[in-house]
Amino acid sequence: MKTGLARWTWMAALLCLASCASLLGQRDVEIPLAKLQEAMANRFPFNNRYLELLDVRVTNPRVSLQPGTNRILTSMDTSIAPPFSNQSWTGSLAISGQLRVDPARNALVLAEPRVENFAVNGLDSPFANKIVRVGALVAEQLLKDMPLYTFQPDQFRYGGTSFFPTKITTRPNGLVVTFEPAR
Repeated sequence: MKTGLARWTWMAALLCLASCASLLGQRDVEIPLAKLQEAMANRFPFNNRYLELLDVRVTNPRVSLQPGTNRILTSMDTSIAPPFSNQSWTGSLAISGQLRVDPARNALVLAEPRVENFAVNGLDSPFANKIVRVGALVAEQLLKDMPLYTFQPDQFRYGGTSFFPTKITTRPNGLVVTFEPAR
């Protein structure tokens, strides 16, 4: 009789512990726009030569969030110059990206960068179209999978329960990453 009661007590305790994870519910981590701006600013200035034909310098990133599309937009100043010439062109580059969590790095990263706008002052249209292709290369090289925020280990684990990110919500002044208990 005592063995059966002990077994049922043990099973009830295990069931209670298993249900505790679901009692914890979801957790939200808020990431202010200022933190994202700081992470982006740490990557600049960016200088690179493309195809041995153009020196590209990208500076002054300005981050904004697009709540309607759940994307982040970074506008930057650009300077483009052929290495064999004293002439340079200035302009602006705007790149947006999808946000995702990379659990291996415990980081919020920028995925799928896309050039939204690349304007270069004083360039003829045929040459400007070729320069826009360079903008796509810059976007890929500069921002793809760039960490914007690193989560603390306790944001993935709390009270003995593992949590995983399920949703990223973009607001005008920051992001909210929702974590739910692993089931």
